[in-house]
Amino acid sequence: MNRTRIVFFSIVLLALIIVGASLIWRSLNQPQPLTVTPRGPIQVRVITALPVEPWVRAAAKQFNAEKHILEGELIQVEVIAMDGLAALSKWDRDEFGILGERSPEELSAAERERLSRFPTVWIPDSRYLVELANATYKERLGRDVFLTDGEYRARPLAISLFTWGIYESRAQVLQSHFGEINWKTIHDAAIAKGGWPELGGKPEWGFFKLVVPNPRKNVGGLAAMIAAAGEYYERPNISTADVTNPDFQRWLGELMGAVTDVSGGSAYTAEDFALFGYSVGDGGQLLESDLLTNMAGIQTRWADPLRIYYPKYVTWFDFPFTVWMGPETSALEKNAALEFERYLLSPEVQRQAVEYGLRPASPEVPVTGENSLFVRYEAQGVRPVIPRAEAMRSPDREALLARLSWFDL
Repeated sequence: MNRTRIVFFSIVLLALIIVGASLIWRSLNQPQPLTVTPRGPIQVRVITALPVEPWVRAAAKQFNAEKHILEGELIQVEVIAMDGLAALSKWDRDEFGILGERSPEELSAAERERLSRFPTVWIPDSRYLVELANATYKERLGRDVFLTDGEYRARPLAISLFTWGIYESRAQVLQSHFGEINWKTIHDAAIAKGGWPELGGKPEWGFFKLVVPNPRKNVGGLAAMIAAAGEYYERPNISTADVTNPDFQRWLGELMGAVTDVSGGSAYTAEDFALFGYSVGDGGQLLESDLLTNMAGIQTRWADPLRIYYPKYVTWFDFPFTVWMGPETSALEKNAALEFERYLLSPEVQRQAVEYGLRPASPEVPVTGENSLFVRYEAQGVRPVIPRAEAMRSPDREALLARLSWFDL
């Protein structure tokens, strides 16, 4: 090969190397297609009051099975059952672990682990519990963490109220002796030294036994004592001075003396009522939805049917869906929570609430539909439309704490 050919092939080889290098450089520096790294399911953790927990849990299971998507990500709802007062205590003691003024990087490993389980939503028994928790955080942080207006405001999901549930044979005796069923009637029955025979009942019934939930395990117990105060004073607004009045406390002590075992009582008083019948009590003021869902068990286990009576001063529970508005949960989690809220308020799921003895929050859904417990147990005194009654007003924090302190003592 002569020198001319060697030079020619060298130039060609050099040109090929330059072209190849140029192509490689261009391919490496071309813009790549935009891809989103998968983040995994959006977790919505919902702390739920005991009376609505079965309905909310069933709805969450159905919601998860339907695979709802938000911004390309799957939403997963987790339901955690917790009594309203127990949850309020955890908020007050900051047991869920808020950030405050710190950044996530400043947290310890244990604090980060706790924060990863922070509740996205709280569904307490009543909105006044939300107001109490929010007042604590507003004082601590200088801002609201639960809102009362706007898209993220607390919205009622369902409604229930406190009613008298009394075995029919006992109710007939009380009505014959006293004329009507109310807290004053129950108090007088409780202090009857001769027991049921003094009132016109059977000797084997013993003394009158009152059913009241443990206020430390079920917010219904506290609501029952507040309702009793309302009838004692004959007005719906109860102050701290009212609940600390020695005459009222003596009256309430006599009333609570008829409870079989309030200190050892469970959080599921209506369920115990259905399971253990007369040994638990002759009757008491319990949540309507709890009585309705346990009515079948009461009817199949005990010869005496249960009758329901509506009090003059009504205590309402509205179970508000409340989204936490702090930085502890992401904007995506908050918006996913709203998706679940809309699902719970949909007509189909509201109709399912009626099957759990709950009155739907949606005005489109009647309480008299198919599988309605209000229709099934109308003969036991259940009323789809509530008789005229006056609503008990929510006690302030001082009155609530005074009532709980009295109970502890």
